[in-house]
Amino acid sequence: MKLINLNLLLLLALLVSCGGPSVSSGKWTVSYDQAQKGHRIEKENQLLSDGVYASYKLGDRLVTTRDYKSSRSKATAISDAFGEGSLLQVTYTDSNLPTLVQSFYIYPEKDYLLTEFTLQGGDTDVESNYMAPVNVDRMPALLAEGDNRALFQPFDNDCWIRYQSHPLTFDKLRSYEVATVFNNNDRKGLVIGSVEHSDWKTGIDMTQGDRNNIGSLVCFGGVADTLTRDSKAHGALKGKEVKSPKVFVGFFNDWRAGLEEYGKANAVVAPVKKWPGAVTFGWNSWGALQFNLTYQKALEVSDFFKNNLQNNHFVNADGNVTIGLDSGWNSFKDEELKDFVDHCAANGQIAGVYWTPFTDWGKHPERTIDGAPDYKYKDVYLYANGQPQELDGAYAIDPTHPAIEEMMKKTSDLFHRCGFKYVKMDFMTHGAMEADKWYNPEIRTGIQAYNYGMQLLNKYFGDMYINLSISPVFPAHYANSRRIACDAWNKIKDTEYTLNALSYGWWQDEVYQYNDADHLVLREATEGENRARMTSGAITGLYIVGDDFSKGGKQIDKDRAMKFMTNQRVNAVAKGISFTPVEGNGERSENQFIHHDADGTSYFAIFNYSEEEMNTTISLERLGLEPTVTYKAKELWSGYEQPVKEIITVTIPAKDALLYKIENN
Repeated sequence: MKLINLNLLLLLALLVSCGGPSVSSGKWTVSYDQAQKGHRIEKENQLLSDGVYASYKLGDRLVTTRDYKSSRSKATAISDAFGEGSLLQVTYTDSNLPTLVQSFYIYPEKDYLLTEFTLQGGDTDVESNYMAPVNVDRMPALLAEGDNRALFQPFDNDCWIRYQSHPLTFDKLRSYEVATVFNNNDRKGLVIGSVEHSDWKTGIDMTQGDRNNIGSLVCFGGVADTLTRDSKAHGALKGKEVKSPKVFVGFFNDWRAGLEEYGKANAVVAPVKKWPGAVTFGWNSWGALQFNLTYQKALEVSDFFKNNLQNNHFVNADGNVTIGLDSGWNSFKDEELKDFVDHCAANGQIAGVYWTPFTDWGKHPERTIDGAPDYKYKDVYLYANGQPQELDGAYAIDPTHPAIEEMMKKTSDLFHRCGFKYVKMDFMTHGAMEADKWYNPEIRTGIQAYNYGMQLLNKYFGDMYINLSISPVFPAHYANSRRIACDAWNKIKDTEYTLNALSYGWWQDEVYQYNDADHLVLREATEGENRARMTSGAITGLYIVGDDFSKGGKQIDKDRAMKFMTNQRVNAVAKGISFTPVEGNGERSENQFIHHDADGTSYFAIFNYSEEEMNTTISLERLGLEPTVTYKAKELWSGYEQPVKEIITVTIPAKDALLYKIENN
């Protein structure tokens, strides 16, 4: 730290003599570019920008740091949760504008820096619904020529939305919370996104440059559009001081490592919610039974697992499975719910249940709220432009309304009284919608309301395992796991859709303890599709199946379960670790995924989504293995073993998958 302080003193002396703000620390140099009226950012002689500036809205007016008449800067040493480094702060003043303080947090050996700004109104409040810490009018040439791409990340996982790796031929592209621009050949790439999710929904807007580069880039708090499920503008922060989201800007030798670092940086700000047990193995009733779920069938499913699967390798590392009731459980009597939980416990199982805390499915405004009889549903709706907001067939309700807390208390009391330990929370995005107003007057934005509601959820359900289903990616620290995509069932198209999200969102297991591939359904599909679907779960996270295993269920589905859910070699791979994509240029989804264990063992999964047999050869070096070493590759479904060196050549039947364990020979 003494050395850092000495370096800063020398830098400050240089700043005074040169008249311009600048910090050079380790890999990073940040300096003010007078010609561009913005900050020049360099990492190891790679120019990331020659004119980054901040912007915000005052009413309908867009103001930038270039509009200010004067500025002053200072550099200080910092030591925070991210590490030791330097803080460069530039204060912009103008008699007609609020004071703007722009901050750059520079950590000498990290491959990223952080930036944010505040607006200070002095004696009066300042108000804004748009604050952009990063504006670049023209991006410098970051990438080598070749297969250059920009990655679209959705805000949530609703409506079967997809991630997408875009060639740089678009006119405009908006990504949510984080964006990546990378070269798929050498894998170098820029990663930029918000690491704070308490006040703002963050967007990253990019425009076309040329085939090797994007044009402009803006990272801003205040996005609200159809893909954030909003029908009105983002709410405005208001106060004597308001702050933008803190933004991560990094350049990496491997864009995949960059996204993982981005996830880890988010977890510094909001630590991952940890569950002491192993990853969930289990069953969910929505996969097949849906609203045909009954108390008797639930008991029969529990017994099927006890008698056929738990004694045949379908258990997690703790020896547990979770038997989960999805929508439809409310047809059970309270004593039946309690008996179901006790029955599961006697069978060595954890009982799970389901709830949607931020929705009204009845859509009857005059109906009295069960659990909060002083209120009607019309009192708790999130109105936009005076109208209730509908998504997925349900009205959104206000997470800050006291009636919602009363509903949480009542539901939590029921779940705890019955003994449930696992709860799937669904349709969470409804609670994050922008609205005309909220019951709590301190709430100004949709994501603030969502945080408020999720804090209450943790107050009442936090001792249970919380698995989010349809929900925003961020904030992530209120739940143990989250479904990585929307609903998926049995066919190869379901596997491909799930793996679209794993392809570009695998890194989210840095902000959740586990990702969730949704229920793995086997019925009415080919055996190849069964292998592919089970493999997709093993390499994603939670390992939850969904067929009808009650006495009335089809025998063929139970036979399939015995064949595809009891492979000890495959089930051993399902440790809750999300595999990394090998490539990033899939037209829809990637089909190759890799994971390296600390002991040197690697696992490689490859999928064939097509109707035809696929033959392909993969470079071991591309998989992150040493090409000169001879390895032993064992395909875990078949048990077939072969030596491989430099390359691995595979034949995959139509609509099928292979899963390899690769070890030193």
